[in-house]
Amino acid sequence: MNLLKRTTTLLVVTLVLGTAGCASTGGFFGDAAITTRVKTAIFNEPELKVMNIGVSTEENVVHLSGTVKTRAERAKAIQVARKVEGVKAVKSDLAVKP
Repeated sequence: MNLLKRTTTLLVVTLVLGTAGCASTGGFFGDAAITTRVKTAIFNEPELKVMNIGVSTEENVVHLSGTVKTRAERAKAIQVARKVEGVKAVKSDLAVKP
């Protein structure tokens, strides 16, 4: 039984460290983490009262899509995304539709 606990613990630690390693070096998990951080930053930005912004990330490059009401909202969304840790660049396909 002790061997089973040790083996299980070792497996869990290996999986956690492996996942953390992928997240810090990029790849799918890193891109997913960046996407989550950008979405959170946009959601928490008081000047952005929009819900129509889509966020995706590939190789640490964030892609914003959807619609905003003003050019100022588009500029703010891009600015917020650029400030997120791990973002190399931001590509925007945000359309202004009042």
